[in-house]
Amino acid sequence: MKKCNSSMQLTRAADYGVRVMVHLATMPTHERALLPGLAKATQAPESFLSKVLQALSHARLISSRRGKSGGFAILPRGREATMYEVIQAIDGPICLNLCLVSGKSCARKAHCPAHPVWERAQRAMLDVLTGTAIAELASQASVCEARAVGAVSPFGVVRVMGS
Repeated sequence: MKKCNSSMQLTRAADYGVRVMVHLATMPTHERALLPGLAKATQAPESFLSKVLQALSHARLISSRRGKSGGFAILPRGREATMYEVIQAIDGPICLNLCLVSGKSCARKAHCPAHPVWERAQRAMLDVLTGTAIAELASQASVCEARAVGAVSPFGVVRVMGS
C-alpha cells in the first residue's frame, strides 16, 4: 500500500476529536470519563488528547470538571453535533482549496476550469460531514462493540450468550 502524501486530509487532532466524542456518546448520560481512560479508548496520547478535549470544551460540546468527581462528559449539544461541528471546533473551517475560503475572493474564479470541481467536492464533503451526527456514530459503535463480544448477530438481533 502506498503512503498517502496528500495534504488534503484532516488533522490528527480532528480524528481524535471525533473518536473521543463518539466514545463519550456511548457512555450513559451524565457519566464522566477520566483522561487516561479516554486516551486508552481512543488510542490517543494523553498529552495530545488533553488539548483536543480543551477545544471541545470551549466549543461547549463536552463538559470538563476537576476534582474527585471530575472528568469529561458529553453535553446534549455534543451528542447531537455533526462530525463537521466537531472538526470545526478543533481545526476551524474546512476548505479543500484556498480559493474556497469564505470571505476571500479568487481572482481566477471566473476563468478557472477547476474551480467548479473544487466547489462540488467541497459541497459533497460538507454534505457528508454535516449529515453525520455523533449520536448516530455512537449507536453504530455500540452495535460494533456488541458484535465483537458476540452479543449481537451481524443482522442486529440480540442473542443470549451461550445459545
